[in-house]
Amino acid sequence: MGRKGEQFDTSWARTPAAGVAREIIVNYTLGPLIDHYTKPITLGGGLFDALKPPVIFVANHSSHLDTPSILRALPRPWRQHTATIAAADYFYQNRVIAGLVTLSFATVPIERKGGVSKTTSDRIDRLVKDRWNLLLYPEGTRSRDGQLARLKPGAAFMAIANDLPIVPIYVSGTYEAMPVGRGWPRKHPVAVRFGAPIHPQPGEQHRALSHRVEAGMLEMRDEWRPSA
Repeated sequence: MGRKGEQFDTSWARTPAAGVAREIIVNYTLGPLIDHYTKPITLGGGLFDALKPPVIFVANHSSHLDTPSILRALPRPWRQHTATIAAADYFYQNRVIAGLVTLSFATVPIERKGGVSKTTSDRIDRLVKDRWNLLLYPEGTRSRDGQLARLKPGAAFMAIANDLPIVPIYVSGTYEAMPVGRGWPRKHPVAVRFGAPIHPQPGEQHRALSHRVEAGMLEMRDEWRPSA
């Protein structure tokens, strides 16, 4: 579909019926597979007791296992109102795959080059107005070595423009379980760690906010790692 992938209508994936189907896919189709191979644990989940939506979740990205692992780690009410920002040039080249990914993870396509288009900007504004959370991978692509790359500023732009907190997430173990190029996971423990919300400060520039988020993710990475 080329750049038209960004134009793919995803609103149907946020209907109640699609939400029910997504719960079945994430918890009862992908869930047993993920549990068998990764035995995932969640750390820092207590922050949701005091947190109010919408927020922007920002996570490191090493594997196709990251999104289902993060969604399953979210409390159900949060999971049911979280949209995943996905690469239009990767997932939206084929309509069948685009539809499946959209249904499974409530994805919203965005072009990774050329800046944020008006289509994407309007879509994000609508999601925030409807109190949907956003899950972003600001490295821009999956890591080829499992290390965190420099974050691109898109998430910080969105946070500042919409006055939303960023909740940093660090996922450990998915690179070892299913790195780029591997078509099926191997057994390795996975942990999803949620960090304290990072709020944009008055007058803060997007690069400064992005650096703060990156520092928080690196701190979480160094605090705990799953052992094989």
